[in-house]
Amino acid sequence: MIDLHTHTLLSDGELTPAEHIRRAAVAGYRAIAITDHADSSSIQFLCKEISAFAKKMNRLQTDIAVIAGIELTHVLPEEIKELTEYARGNGAGIVLVHGETIVEPVRAGTNRAAILAKVDILAHPGLITPEEGKLALENGVFLEITSKKGHSLTNGHVAKIAAAFGTRMVVDTDSHSHNDFISKSLAEKVLLGAGILEKETNGVFQNSKEIVKRVLG
Repeated sequence: MIDLHTHTLLSDGELTPAEHIRRAAVAGYRAIAITDHADSSSIQFLCKEISAFAKKMNRLQTDIAVIAGIELTHVLPEEIKELTEYARGNGAGIVLVHGETIVEPVRAGTNRAAILAKVDILAHPGLITPEEGKLALENGVFLEITSKKGHSLTNGHVAKIAAAFGTRMVVDTDSHSHNDFISKSLAEKVLLGAGILEKETNGVFQNSKEIVKRVLG
């Protein structure tokens, strides 16, 4: 399993980064991104600390590959491009934006701003529009299918929009606890439940592998 959207106690997760990755490794994960919630008040600290942690872990252990990331969360749409560029220039190997999930009051325009900023993954994008799905394809932004309770309510809609335009997808957990980690088998079932054809699920997993390879080589 590769999971590109997880949180530690550096934002609202439960575990230290060290325990977080250890439990992921024991759960069978091959690679994990730590993408704690960030805004303009915390992005400097998170980029510095998580990038240093990921470099150290990848140097000292081989149980699991660790990617330093950021999830821009509830920021103003007008800030997304600037914060994305800052994160990429300061150690973040992957940038997510907390999309317009239907279970949180995310500002309208967040999905579009994230796509135009060419973030790596638009997390749980909710009722993403066809125009935004097409823009995501054109800008190389992956749309997330999630196992996270609540956010997953619109997985079927996201998959439908992605299929209409050939927009690429990833499957993640948005883990805040080790109890949120899932097996690859369950991840496949999440994809099937979203309406993705069985013959197409491997392509979704390959997308995650591609991102890991791009970031870590």
